[in-house]
Amino acid sequence: MTAQLSSGTAACPGCLAAPAEPARPIPEDVQIALSLPGIHCSACIATVERELNAHPGVEDARVNLTLKRAMIKATPETRASDLIPVLEQAGFEAHELDPGALSATQTDKAGRDLLMRLAVAGFASMNVMLLSVSVWSGATDATRDMFHWISAAIALPAIAFSAQPFFANAWSALRVRRLNMDVPIVLAILLALVTSLWETALSGEHAYFDAALTLTFFLLAGRYLDYRTRAAARSAAEELTALEVPRAIRVVDGAEDEVPVAELCVGDLILVRPGGRMPVDGQIVSGQSELDRSLLTGETVPVFAEAGQVVSAGEVNLTGPLTIRATAVGEDTSLHRMADLVAIAESGRSRYTSLADKAAKLYAPGVHILSALSFVGWYIYSGDVRTALNIAAAVLIITCPCALGLAVPAVTTAASGRLFRKGMLIKHATALERLSEADTVVFDKTGTLTSGAPELVNLGDHARAKVEVALALAEASAHPLSVSLAKAARAAGIKPANVRGIAEVPGYGTEGEFRGQRVRLGRAAWVGADQGTDTSAWLAIGEDAPVAFRFSDALRPGAAEAVDALRASGKHVLLMSGDSQGAVRALAEKLGITDWIAEALPQDKARRIQDLSDEGHKVLMVGDGLNDTAALAAAHVSISPASALDAARVASDIVLLGNDLSPIADACDTAVKATRRIRENFRIATIYNVIAVPLAVAGLATPLIAALAMSTSSITVSLNALRLR
Repeated sequence: MTAQLSSGTAACPGCLAAPAEPARPIPEDVQIALSLPGIHCSACIATVERELNAHPGVEDARVNLTLKRAMIKATPETRASDLIPVLEQAGFEAHELDPGALSATQTDKAGRDLLMRLAVAGFASMNVMLLSVSVWSGATDATRDMFHWISAAIALPAIAFSAQPFFANAWSALRVRRLNMDVPIVLAILLALVTSLWETALSGEHAYFDAALTLTFFLLAGRYLDYRTRAAARSAAEELTALEVPRAIRVVDGAEDEVPVAELCVGDLILVRPGGRMPVDGQIVSGQSELDRSLLTGETVPVFAEAGQVVSAGEVNLTGPLTIRATAVGEDTSLHRMADLVAIAESGRSRYTSLADKAAKLYAPGVHILSALSFVGWYIYSGDVRTALNIAAAVLIITCPCALGLAVPAVTTAASGRLFRKGMLIKHATALERLSEADTVVFDKTGTLTSGAPELVNLGDHARAKVEVALALAEASAHPLSVSLAKAARAAGIKPANVRGIAEVPGYGTEGEFRGQRVRLGRAAWVGADQGTDTSAWLAIGEDAPVAFRFSDALRPGAAEAVDALRASGKHVLLMSGDSQGAVRALAEKLGITDWIAEALPQDKARRIQDLSDEGHKVLMVGDGLNDTAALAAAHVSISPASALDAARVASDIVLLGNDLSPIADACDTAVKATRRIRENFRIATIYNVIAVPLAVAGLATPLIAALAMSTSSITVSLNALRLR
């Protein structure tokens, strides 16, 4: 899955020179969507579209270079599995996507809406500012009044359109009798417009049309930055989600029918081919195979499966086709019980209050009280409602949170962009703040610190002749141990022996005939050996004693560096896994982790995370399996690799897009720096208010001073945020 978001190698020479082409319209009624991470140029587009449109069954195919995606309208009998080999032969990597899951990324109405309002506010404020400069330069009497009326004619419709997001949010808060940051913003805008119109009508000197527009522009800029950050995360997350195509093969009267998982019922017969994932809980009716339960339980050793055995949704069928009868579907599966654990765990996280919310709780009532006191004080002092109202409006305008509105989104955007370039996708708005507070890091083992793929460790212990036989048998199977053995032997320059009549016995291994002798590679009991504690594939040649090829779970790239860097930064590192004691102990000793837990059930992991939280620790959980989902949700902040199951990615705050774990330590450092920048921006905003507010309360805040002060504070916090890039 990682490959979907990383730039791949160009498949055609045109990629080296041709410029990117704008997104093209997609066909209507799209039935198949393919991710094409390797396309780079117009020549790629032309090749892919030509190959797809030439395939029987394809009615129309269009490629979107920006999204690196092909949208295809095809006949009902055409499947993505028919088209992927066509593209692979043309040199393009392709993966099926779920068109339904991608629907939200097809349009960006909210983003375009915010951008349009931002553009209108910016254009209007520039024009009004030009008129204001003339007034500040000395325009008086009828000329000044004319400029003010023109400013009003520009500002009123511009603000009525641009400030609608603030009006809507403020009204939502007031309806439930609470205050948020948008309430003082809206009050300041409306008061500025009313007093400015009043002043203009009475031929007054000062009007705040420019300040109201500038305020709207800067706050919209903050909203748009915040939206873009979240939209980028949402789009990439949906792309990852869409890679999980939820379909299953239902068997009815001996005929196979591919249907959405949501249509399966209890009692249905379901065929799960090798490499497929169990879509429901059920019982095996026929077939023999091995099951990979690592994503559910953390076990790295495949489990033998045969008729009568119970299976759970999420387990992966490895070697032989299995037909199962569904006993629980949808919300009744074991996966749903894990979802209940996640829901309980997430209720605790939702209580987290961001720095921006904390500031808003203090800021909003403070501004209103200060403005009201200014009005009352000046009315008592001068007895003039107009003067008191003007000063109260000036206080609201000059204290309006331009800097506060930009402080968090500017920093979050800069930090998210930096981490995205390093392969980290920030999903949650407060993830960086929570990551900066983490003092304890809990790692899952299988699929997280390790790749979940076995690695042959004793190839050199065997005679070359035996390895050649093992290689011939291994290359006839897709079992993970066989694949690893074949890869290691090929890498050592070994060629397969001439083994004849090779056949795979699902659930047991492969066998054949070599120089008149029967040879087998597979399970210990099948070849007459005793299974030890290690993960092994056994080779038996004729009557000779079987020999074991031993495997260990390969360490994920950057795992050792990440653990060392986290420990060096003072964080407590734990290893928590559902795997056996021996496997977990070996990995912990290899990485120097002294605190580890083996054979942990999903509820054990979540309970341990909760215990650490109760002790006052801020826990960062890193995991990938369904058995980690509740712990990911219960942790203060969580990270999952892109290769994790959908449920784990949904439960986590940050997705690691690459295979390398080393960016995790850097992400912690970036989060600390980002939080520091946010606090610095709040301090800048506070200092600005400490200087500006007395001027406003004293009645010295002219429109020129207000415009300069707001612009200076906003630009200062933006530049401070850019120091993170």
